Amino acid sequence: MPFRNLGLEAEILRAIQQAGYVCPTPVQAAAIPKVRQGHDLIAIAQTGTGKTAAFVWPMLQRLSQAHRQGTPCGIKALILAPTRELAVQIMGNIRAYGRHLPLRVAAIHGGVDEAAQIKALHKGVHMLVATPGRLLDFLGREKLDFQPLEMLVLDEADRMLDMGFLRDIEAIVGTLPKRRQTLMFSATLSKEIESLARRFLYQPKMVQIGKRSNPADTVDQCVYEVPAHLKNALLLELLRQPKFTKVLVFARMKDGADRLTNFLKLAQVKVAKLHSSRSQEQRLQALQDFKDGKAQVLVATDIVARGIDIDGVSHVVNYDFPVNPEDYVHRIGRTGRAAAQGDAISFVPKQDLNLLNILELSIGQRLDRKRLRGFDYHAPIPAPAPGEKPPRRDWRKRTREMEVKKSLPSTGGSRARDKR
Repeated sequence: MPFRNLGLEAEILRAIQQAGYVCPTPVQAAAIPKVRQGHDLIAIAQTGTGKTAAFVWPMLQRLSQAHRQGTPCGIKALILAPTRELAVQIMGNIRAYGRHLPLRVAAIHGGVDEAAQIKALHKGVHMLVATPGRLLDFLGREKLDFQPLEMLVLDEADRMLDMGFLRDIEAIVGTLPKRRQTLMFSATLSKEIESLARRFLYQPKMVQIGKRSNPADTVDQCVYEVPAHLKNALLLELLRQPKFTKVLVFARMKDGADRLTNFLKLAQVKVAKLHSSRSQEQRLQALQDFKDGKAQVLVATDIVARGIDIDGVSHVVNYDFPVNPEDYVHRIGRTGRAAAQGDAISFVPKQDLNLLNILELSIGQRLDRKRLRGFDYHAPIPAPAPGEKPPRRDWRKRTREMEVKKSLPSTGGSRARDKR
């Protein structure tokens, strides 16, 4: 299907062409007509399939038409995103797709001085991209007026719930006009999100591309069963291979990301790191260095697993295997984007084999097991340095494992749980 069949106006089509897109993705082709018809919408599609454009393009169309008709100014559209990185990225996409339109967009989020954000609001904004925390702060100080609002988007809604934003979302929606168009976009949609949709959306249409919680078909997945004390050595050996050009490595905790980054720096690997303890300036610089190729490796926690679009990621490495299958899907979705081919590698020590089993049960797929030729998988654990304490058992991980197991569908037999 060509883009012109979506009914988008010439200025938007020109910007799409300048962005290098040839034809709409399945989620764009399915969602855009429903959004343009004014329906509320729940859209589920694998990560990297163009969900942002699927709501931005028809929103730009609607606002552009209203502007030509002389509709009064004000914030007409609000897009809620779970992280500041995603908010910045969405704003950049809106500016690129709306470059030929007389519309103004702004983003408000934490981590930066609010003065510039307040100044942008005073100049007048048609589309606002925001994270829940900073948005509530501005609402509490009466710096926002949502009376003209016509459209609301909850992007990565499941992630916002995972991050504890439910009450914030409820408080924000309570300040918005009742008559509006509401859209929910996500790679996965839990029963909790569907319940939330029934409260906030009116007779929503559903678009579902692919299976829920399943990895993208464009990503080749494999597992290296490796002892925990050899993960650093194995990662270094893989990074020395020529095809590992732009590698996103996921660690479970901030401290682990810091230790891994220090190890790679000592090994002369160009590396950047990204986690919640980094300042906004440091986080943006890390992303930019990775995008520009100044860093071969970006070590990150799950803060970048949802929604962040980085072109050309050759490999995703799960240095620490994720506890939640949905986190796995989002992590590996950072590669293989926009129909490109990508590779996802997971390190699985013996103590994480149960997490691997949970994942494979969840996605209905057995991942390939691989071994790196010439690598010594039986090297002994190095002796601890004088005064060094042995690592403590990660009891939080075990607790989360049990929560994930309980959330999986029953397989019958004596262990089957009663339906609640």
